Amino acid sequence: MTLDTHTPFDTFLLGGDLPVNRIGFGAMRLSTNGFTGPARDPEAGRAVLRRAVELGVDHIDTASFYRSDDGAVSANALIREALHPYPAGLVLATKVGPWDTPDGGLRQTTDPAALRPMVEANLETLGVDRLDVVYLRVGAMEPPHGESIAAQFETLAAMREEGLIRHLGLSNVDTAHLAEARTIAPVVAVQNHFHSGKRDDAELLTACEEAGIAFVPFFPLGGGTSDLDADRVAKVAERHGATVHQIALAWLLASSPVTLAIPGTGSPDHLAENIAAGSITLTPEDLSDLA
Repeated sequence: MTLDTHTPFDTFLLGGDLPVNRIGFGAMRLSTNGFTGPARDPEAGRAVLRRAVELGVDHIDTASFYRSDDGAVSANALIREALHPYPAGLVLATKVGPWDTPDGGLRQTTDPAALRPMVEANLETLGVDRLDVVYLRVGAMEPPHGESIAAQFETLAAMREEGLIRHLGLSNVDTAHLAEARTIAPVVAVQNHFHSGKRDDAELLTACEEAGIAFVPFFPLGGGTSDLDADRVAKVAERHGATVHQIALAWLLASSPVTLAIPGTGSPDHLAENIAAGSITLTPEDLSDLA
């Protein structure tokens, strides 16, 4: 993993043909204030989405299972209601792997046959004929080391050949999973839990960098599940007159030329703050303090 001092608010060519700004938007918090929970105001969610596009967001990360506990509000439905017909150049990425259980919860599946209905659900709820990026979500919060993902990835690769999917990604994987998947079909992006205070996957990031694969951490601000190492980040934030979250995003983008940030929020103010992080250039002193 290499650190540099380039200005992070630039673009990345996702999959070799989809240029996206390196700060995008994660849709999980549109329907609820976390992975699960009661429904949030859907009009507020639609307003945040419209504002995100106005501010230059052209990469939205979502999933059909991002929904309120009662199912009344879902991220995909809000995206379609707010933005369809979609503006040219908007990239919609989604993920499959968790499926609904009879009790209303989610369970990770390893059944390849379960993936087609999930892809079709995303096509329908987003109102598209082809999904820009589909991630195979393998683990829950951490990779299941030692397990083969070949059968599942082959299923998605077949749907890519059918034209239902443009590009494929992986989520919650290790370097062995990435290597295995790449023998089956091209991988354009990887999503793991990674941020300034959680750098376990530095080896995976390096593998992505060497292959030109986007590294798109989920919970880039901790997600309420892990510590950003805020005391260390706060020192740099004070130097820049920025927030801890802004510096955490700036560090993420400086950590490698292949990293993309997808912070999520249901607040227009937080949205603007997150996107403004793209204009922060970290100095060598900053990077040393954050190392």
